[in-house]
Amino acid sequence: MSEGRMADRSRHPEDDGYTDRRKRDATHETPKSEFDRDRTGREFHGSDVPHADRHGRDEAPSRGSRETPVFPFKEEYDDHRQALYNLRYILSSRGLCQILEVFVNLLLVICAGVPYSNKGGYVDLASLGSLYHYYYGGANAFTGTDIARVQELDGLFHRLKTPPYAFTMACGGALMAYACGLLALGVFRVFYRCPPLLLAEALLNALIALGYIPSLAFYFIKLKETYDSPVCEEREAMYAGKGHEGFKCQYNGADIAGGLFGVLGVAVFPVGAVLAIRAFRSVRQRRRSKELRDGPRPEERGNYV
Repeated sequence: MSEGRMADRSRHPEDDGYTDRRKRDATHETPKSEFDRDRTGREFHGSDVPHADRHGRDEAPSRGSRETPVFPFKEEYDDHRQALYNLRYILSSRGLCQILEVFVNLLLVICAGVPYSNKGGYVDLASLGSLYHYYYGGANAFTGTDIARVQELDGLFHRLKTPPYAFTMACGGALMAYACGLLALGVFRVFYRCPPLLLAEALLNALIALGYIPSLAFYFIKLKETYDSPVCEEREAMYAGKGHEGFKCQYNGADIAGGLFGVLGVAVFPVGAVLAIRAFRSVRQRRRSKELRDGPRPEERGNYV
C-alpha cells in the first residue's frame, strides 16, 4: 500500500502539469505560421486581392470592389497648392519689379491729378457782408473790376496748365494697367507656357523707358511755357499786390514730385526688360532639360520622323 501511494504521489505533479498545459492551449491560441497568416489574409480580402485559378492564372478582382481613396479631398488640396505656388511669383524679382512699376505710375497719376483738379480761383467772400466782410475784407480783398479780372486770369491759367497734367495722367494710367497685366500673366504662369511673350515684354519695357525721356521733357517744357506766360505773370502781380502768397509762377511740389517719379520710371522699366530676358533664357533652358528627360512632346514627335 505504501509503495502504491508513493507511486501515485510521484505521478500527480506530472499529471497536474500536463493538465495545466492543455488548459492553456485550449484558452490561448497558438501563433500561426507565415503561410497560415498569408492564407488567412487572402481569405479575408478575397474580393480585393487577385488569386490564381486551377490553371495558375491570376483572376482580376470583381467589379463591385472599389478602393476607397485615402485622401478624398486630394484634388482640392492640389488646386490650393498650385494657387499658392502661383502667388509665389509676386515675391520673385520680376514680380517685385512689376509692383514697383505699378506704384511709380500710380504716384505719377496722383501728382498730376492734384493740380489738375485744383482750379484755384478767387472767391469774393467779403461781398457776403457781416463776419465774412470782417475776416476776408479790408486791404487784402479785391474790389470792383479787379474781382472779375482776377477770376478771369484764374480760369485762363487753369486752361493753360491742363494739357501737361492730362497727358501725364493718361500715360501713367496706361502704364499702370500695363504693369498690372504683366503681373497677372506672371501669376497665372502664362510666360512659362508661351516664352516669346517674355521677349515682347522686354522690348516694350525698353521702349517705355526710352519714351519716358521725351515725356518728361514735354511735361516740364509745357509747364515752363505756362509759368512764363503773360497770364501767369499778371495773375501773380495782382495777388502779390493784395499780399497773397502761393501764386508765384514757378514749379510747385507736385510738379517736382512728378518729375522725380518719372526719372524713377526711366530706371525701373529697363530693369524689367533685363529680368524678362533672363526669365526667357531660364524658361528655355528648363524646357530643353525637361524634353531631354521626358522625350519630345506628342505634337512635336512628327517632326522627327
